[in-house]
Amino acid sequence: MEFGGRYRFSAPRDAVWAALNDANTLKAAIPGCSRLDWTGVGTLECEIKVNFGIMQPTFTGDLELRNVVPAQSYTLAGRGRGGLLGKAEAAADIVLTDSPEAELMGTELLFTAQGGADGGIMKLGKALIGNSAQKVIDGFFERFAEAMGVTLVALPR
Repeated sequence: MEFGGRYRFSAPRDAVWAALNDANTLKAAIPGCSRLDWTGVGTLECEIKVNFGIMQPTFTGDLELRNVVPAQSYTLAGRGRGGLLGKAEAAADIVLTDSPEAELMGTELLFTAQGGADGGIMKLGKALIGNSAQKVIDGFFERFAEAMGVTLVALPR
């Protein structure tokens, strides 16, 4: 399954980059996140309750930042364990650029992700999970902008 979005933040690129690497800002922005801790350089552990509508499993997971180019881009790879529901895995590429429109100071963020799951999660159906995942992504960036104290505009991909 593929997901993604393009968003403009009313903040300079270095401020968006700093927030993307701040565990407290990320935790505030991730729906259902009860724990997000740095465990090493470029690695985090998390615990997230995911709302699939009819089910709300709690996943524990490991996240790793790869291909890091400071203030420009990185790949965030993660694996989640949902107990009896099985496992989920995803990787997201995040690219930051200065807004191309001079009158609109800010940063554009391009987010592209691919993910999959096994076991009971897939029994819920790809459409349900796909719709839930895109809502989670959009909601994340809305809350992320709120946590930063800036405005956000979703842009066409």
